[in-house]
Amino acid sequence: MKSLSLLFAAALAAVPAQAAEVWTVDKTHSEVGFSVRHLGVARVRGHFNDYAVRIEADPAKPENSKVEVVIQAASMDTQNEGRDKHLQSPDFFDVAAHPVITFKSTAIRAAGKDLYHVTGDFTMRGVTKQLTIPVTFMGFSNMRGTDKSGFELETTINRKDYGVSWSAVLDNGGLVVSDEVKIEIALEMNKEKAEAPAAAK
Repeated sequence: MKSLSLLFAAALAAVPAQAAEVWTVDKTHSEVGFSVRHLGVARVRGHFNDYAVRIEADPAKPENSKVEVVIQAASMDTQNEGRDKHLQSPDFFDVAAHPVITFKSTAIRAAGKDLYHVTGDFTMRGVTKQLTIPVTFMGFSNMRGTDKSGFELETTINRKDYGVSWSAVLDNGGLVVSDEVKIEIALEMNKEKAEAPAAAK
């Protein structure tokens, strides 16, 4: 019996582990956006043009998947050149000293139908804090032989928690720029094709 158990264990060890699926962002059909209240009466929106998103997915155990996001801070675009330059300055993102904004997951758990809570380290302006973000899985598709998947998320952070503290006070006591920043992201991901095995020599 012992030898049978050893044989079974050896057989399992010989079975190659299933490689994680790697998904990368299709920026043509994605957006990494943000918005803040201005003067307390309107919402100014912007987005980043340069970013990378990589998911190492474990289809059998989604909780073992990994997500990494890297955003080039200088690529922010609010449709106003003067405002963008101010946002890039030390008053706000200080992109010369802190060129990237990153998120790296540390835990993923299912929270409902097509809903996951993704926890990870979020770094902006040199400050790292743990965030848990609700992410909605939008489904799978295929186009011209490329497998695709979609995800959407929305969360809010306090910019002052990350040292983005510039503001001005209005006559009525309100702020020119709100402390809360809403982050809205929609992603279309492409599955990387597995490399063909090398031919035997």
